[in-house]
Amino acid sequence: MNVRDPTAERDYIPIADHAIIGNLRTAALISLDGSVESYCIPNFDSPTVFARILDKYKGGHFSITPTVPFATKQNYLPNSNILQTKFLNDGGVVNVTDFLPRHGNGDSSTPPLFWLIRRIEVIRGVAALRMECAPAFNYARDKHTTEFLPDDSVEHCHQKKVRFKSPDLELDLRYVSEATLDNVPTPEVNIDYLDLSTKGHLGPAVCCNLSLVEGQRVTFILRICPEKTGVPEARPTQELADRLGIPLEILIAGASKMRPQDDPLLTALTNDYWNNWIRKSTYDGSWKEAVNRSALALKLLIYEPTGAVVASPTFSLPEYIGGTRNCASWIRDSSFTLYALIRLGFTQEANAYLEFIFDRLRDKNPDGSLQIMYTIHGMHSTHEAFIRGKDLSEIELPHLDGHKDRNLIGNGAANHIQLDIYGELMDCIYLGQKVRQHIGYDTWEVRGKDRHFTIMLWVAIDRGIRIVEKRSLPCPQRLAWYAARDALYEEIMTKAWNPALKIFGQSYEETDVLDSAVLIMPLVFFMAPSDPRFVSTLKQILKSPERGGLTSNNLVYRYDGTFCLCTLWCVEALTRAGEYERPLLTRAIAMFEDFLLYSNHVGLCTEEVSDAGDAHVTLISAAYNLSRTLTRLKY
Repeated sequence: MNVRDPTAERDYIPIADHAIIGNLRTAALISLDGSVESYCIPNFDSPTVFARILDKYKGGHFSITPTVPFATKQNYLPNSNILQTKFLNDGGVVNVTDFLPRHGNGDSSTPPLFWLIRRIEVIRGVAALRMECAPAFNYARDKHTTEFLPDDSVEHCHQKKVRFKSPDLELDLRYVSEATLDNVPTPEVNIDYLDLSTKGHLGPAVCCNLSLVEGQRVTFILRICPEKTGVPEARPTQELADRLGIPLEILIAGASKMRPQDDPLLTALTNDYWNNWIRKSTYDGSWKEAVNRSALALKLLIYEPTGAVVASPTFSLPEYIGGTRNCASWIRDSSFTLYALIRLGFTQEANAYLEFIFDRLRDKNPDGSLQIMYTIHGMHSTHEAFIRGKDLSEIELPHLDGHKDRNLIGNGAANHIQLDIYGELMDCIYLGQKVRQHIGYDTWEVRGKDRHFTIMLWVAIDRGIRIVEKRSLPCPQRLAWYAARDALYEEIMTKAWNPALKIFGQSYEETDVLDSAVLIMPLVFFMAPSDPRFVSTLKQILKSPERGGLTSNNLVYRYDGTFCLCTLWCVEALTRAGEYERPLLTRAIAMFEDFLLYSNHVGLCTEEVSDAGDAHVTLISAAYNLSRTLTRLKY
């Protein structure tokens, strides 16, 4: 068990040592040592309040950590996105529960509570902990003030709350002290100022040293300050009931629906929300635990107001260490997510995302084209363009240290021309019409080069034809569509094939470069998985890099690093080819089982095993198809 010494200088925590919590508006990353490392509020694309993952000194953090050496464990509650971090040492065991609250009925019309809740409870023995709340507003660019005010939310008590005020956002930090056992006193909480200006902070932080024993609990709530309307707070009293002409018990019942008295922090309701949602899954195949965890992780990436899906809840994390590319909200990645959710039976999310796509089709660029990515709002705007509009230009934040020297917001690939996205979108729409259709894929961008990646363009035309035929829609140019699709097929088979190496190359221009993106060919029904040319390419990819392949330790590489998606595409390709050549099916099982071992401590996986991203979509797809094939073949 890894023991951490809190007295040692804290360095950056590996991305794999984090878990994610969220509320379908935003998300927060919690490190294994109990620190909120990344948090934007109120939305995914809002400026950060905490960004310690990008600058360990001045990025901002909200940490709860023992003051003596400790071991740590982290897990989600079963079938939930409520996170628990346990600190263990000889003196005792402490449990920290983190979540962003949701209403249990899943009613999206109920206004969300923009709260971050952190509950500390001693399970055994005694514990000495330190809480630090050090916000750094607007990517650590805005100054803020900090003041202590009476906490009027707690009756018959004279405790204080903390208010952090920046030019554009106000937050307050409150706490609730409780004793859960008889004869155990309520814990004392004394919050004080903390000056971190020498580390680059632009406003005071606060801290608190806690000494807790078994049965004591302290809950910290960081929230957006409610707007003052000048209307006195309404409470369910007999006088108010008489004035409204309704019985007091009905008034109390109506008020209790807003926030139950026995669960004022919505812990149980939030857990019920996640439990009820995952129960709707129709998946009943093998590796169900891994599939459910991936589904819960994907749900956290949905922006509920528009149905958009974010590719990553963070910014400025390179796709590989030292790399130049950033994760962004790609149409391609969002479609992957849609496919996975439909496979699991989550049609509500699918319909919401399709409506988001249709809105983009109604609001095309002046030349009639679509962008390869959009913000979660998907709107035209020049004001705060990178946040709310289509302009996703990369912007440097030079004042931040950056994760491994990366400190960007936006994405420089936003204006790339990638015709492949039309294949992804048509496949997406086709899947919406015919749910049992396969899951589609796309390639990635290669910066600084013009290259032909045309498989998904073929998919766009093919799916257009299929939609017309399945829906009996008129198509005056039907023969022209067939001709264009067939001509493109012949072009790809001729120009992308390298007869000397017996492989499909990365592009027309570089047929000598092996690229695992070609693994999508049978997955999108471009060609049969038993085609000798594809099998030859697949077997070359399965060789080690020393022998000219792309596979090492059962992980498949792309042209510039380990890529989880490539490994899972390979699992699917092996699964389909394995129906005709059984040793390949055995290899698919082994590769998928090995891949699951690379998930982190809470079952999350990264796009690049080295550090960033999200591969849960393809995990669901690979598990679904592999499990279905094994069942059908009685393997």
